[in-house]
Amino acid sequence: MSFLIDIDMDKCDGCGTCYEVCPSGNFSEPEGGKVKVLEDMRDECVGCRACETQCPNEAIVITEE
Repeated sequence: MSFLIDIDMDKCDGCGTCYEVCPSGNFSEPEGGKVKVLEDMRDECVGCRACETQCPNEAIVITEE
């Protein structure tokens, strides 16, 4: 099973919570006020939804592919 990580860049303020809580290292460190999903790590998402549930701006949605 694989998961799709979607970040709403209009809601993301670059706080870095997702970067800090992701056990798979799927996110970049905040840069320029935003984070990014690291393309080479995208397949490493385990679907724990830590980033989604702890994002203070509800900017992240995880869906199963």
